[in-house]
Amino acid sequence: MAPSRYKGVVDAMAADIRSGRLPSGTRLPTHRQLAASEGLAVVTASRVYAELEAMGLVSGERGRGTFVRDTTLSPGHGVDQQSLGADVADLNFNYPSVPGQTELLRRALRDLASGGDLAALLRYQPHGGRPHERASAAIHLERHGLSASADRVLLVNGSQHGLAVTAMALLQPGDVVAVDAVTYPGFKILAETLRIELAALPVGSDGTDLDVLDRLCATRRVRAVYAMPTLHNPLGWVTTDAHRDRLVEIARRHGLLIVEDAAYAYLADRPPAPLAARAPELTVHITGLSKSVATGLRVGFISAPTDLVPPLERAIRASTWNTPAVMTAIASRWLDDGTVARLETAKRHDARARQSIAREVLAGLPVVSHPASYFLWLPLPEEVRADRVAAALAAQRVSVATAEPFAVAHVPQALRLALGSTELDVLSNALRTVRRVVDDHTNL
Repeated sequence: MAPSRYKGVVDAMAADIRSGRLPSGTRLPTHRQLAASEGLAVVTASRVYAELEAMGLVSGERGRGTFVRDTTLSPGHGVDQQSLGADVADLNFNYPSVPGQTELLRRALRDLASGGDLAALLRYQPHGGRPHERASAAIHLERHGLSASADRVLLVNGSQHGLAVTAMALLQPGDVVAVDAVTYPGFKILAETLRIELAALPVGSDGTDLDVLDRLCATRRVRAVYAMPTLHNPLGWVTTDAHRDRLVEIARRHGLLIVEDAAYAYLADRPPAPLAARAPELTVHITGLSKSVATGLRVGFISAPTDLVPPLERAIRASTWNTPAVMTAIASRWLDDGTVARLETAKRHDARARQSIAREVLAGLPVVSHPASYFLWLPLPEEVRADRVAAALAAQRVSVATAEPFAVAHVPQALRLALGSTELDVLSNALRTVRRVVDDHTNL
C-alpha cells in the first residue's frame, strides 16, 4: 500500500473524529471490516488504528472493539496535575494538607536561619544524604516496621525519584518487570522512558494473583516485581501476611528483585510488616514525605540491600547529585522532633473523614477503597464509558481520572477519585456531582 493511501485513511478518520462527525463513544469497524471497506490489508488496518490510538483519538478495548475517545479530555485522562480554574473541584490529583502546615514551614525556616552551619547547606552533599540525615530516616522507617541501618538508607527527591533511581541503577532496557494490571502511573511512565517491559498480573479485591506471577516466572525471564502491598494506589488494598510471605517465596525461588512502593503506607493503621522486613536481601523499599507532609517537600527514602547501595548512589549522582540540603535539613529536623509523626496521625484522621463522606454519598455504587486512603476506585457498568463520564464531570467543573493512566494492558471502565485536595464541603458537593453524572450515564 502506498504511504499516501495509508496516511489518507488515518487523516480522514482523524478529521472525522476531531470534527465530531464520529462522536466520542462511537464503536468503529473491526480491523477486518475497515480493511474490506478501504481496500487495505488487515495488518495495515491494524496499523491505522494503532496510529489513531497513538494520537489519542481512539482506544482499543479487549473483547469490545475500538472506540472514539472523548477529545475534550487530556490524553492521559487525568492524574497529572494540570492548571485548573479556582472553581474546579480537583478529584484528580492528591496533595493532602492539614491546618497549620504553612506555619510549621515558616517556623522551620526561621530556626534554620538562626542556627547551625548555613554555609554547609550551600555545598554539594553526599549523594545518599548526610550521615545524620540517613540515621533520622532509618529511625523513621523503623517506626513503620522496617529495621535498616543508616548506611542502607539513601535520601532522594521524593518517592518518584526513588523509583527512577532504582530503575536506572538496577534494571536494563528490555528487562521484564511484573506489575499489577492496574498500578501507579508514575511507574508506567518510568518503564516507558527506560524501555522496560511491564508484564501485567491480574488483581483481585485483596491483592495480586500470585499464581499467575509464579507461572509467568516459570516461562519468562522476569527481572523484578513492582509491588504496593500497603495502601495500593489506586485499589487501596493492604495485603495479608500470608500474601506477603508467598510473594517473598516466589521472589526468592525465581531470583526476583522486589521494588516495594510505600508512598501511602503511612495511612494504614498497624499493617503487616513490609516486604523489605521479610526479604531485606532482595527488596528495595521506597517511600517519602510528599503525601505525609507536603507535596512540595521533595524528600524520599530508599532502603536497600548493602550490595545495591553503591549503584543506587551512582544513579543519584547521575540524576541529581544530591537532594537539596535545605530540604533535607528541614525534613531531618521534622523527623527528629516528631513533626512528621504528628502530621501522619493528623492525615490518617483526615483521610478517614473523607472516606466516610465518600461512603455516604456513593452508597450503593461498587466503590473499591481502604477506610483510611486518600483515593478510591469506582468501576462503572460495562456499557458506560469512563471517558464520557469524565468529560461530563469536567463540564460540571469536577476533575477526575479515568482508569487509562493506571492500566497496564486492558483498560477497564472505571474512575479513580482523589479525595485529598479539596475542602470537605467542596469534596461532598463534588462527590454528589459524580454520583449524579454516573447515575445519568448508567440510566441512558
